[in-house]
Amino acid sequence: MGDPKKQRKKFESPRFPWSSTELRSELRFVGEYGLRNKRELRRHRYTVSKYRALARRLLAMPEEERVKLETQLLSKLQSIKLISENAGLDDVLDLSVAGILERRLQTFVFRNGLARTPQQARQLVVHGHISIGNRKITSPSYIVRRDDEQDVHFTPTSVFAKTESESVMKPEVTNN
Repeated sequence: MGDPKKQRKKFESPRFPWSSTELRSELRFVGEYGLRNKRELRRHRYTVSKYRALARRLLAMPEEERVKLETQLLSKLQSIKLISENAGLDDVLDLSVAGILERRLQTFVFRNGLARTPQQARQLVVHGHISIGNRKITSPSYIVRRDDEQDVHFTPTSVFAKTESESVMKPEVTNN
């Protein structure tokens, strides 16, 4: 996290913050992915823009210098499943904020049916009901790696960690 005396912004403000198209697109992302505020969205946009800027710098480098850095960047993005296995730097330039929002733990819990809404998924994560492997994760913005996808489940001590047939998240079916 760093020295408290040297706090840095982790996002960039939009150039035209009161543009109606910008406001509508931000509001759509906030609602669709259950984000707490627009700062979370801007932080992920900033992350994507850093990856894209790094890819542009790598494309400008001579071939000998860029090989090692290119493989590092591509392997990192492949490990978090933002790009495919056989992708190149051109695919890094095509990254969008929706791709990284889909890799968040909150979205992953909602898409896998552990929660009914993105907001409920956020609450489950923050309250410690979700774990990856043996680790309890309480950050909804945690980026789920390719290796951890199948290990996302309810924490064993959670009240939701019952068998699948008794799950609290599943709607009750009554035969009348």
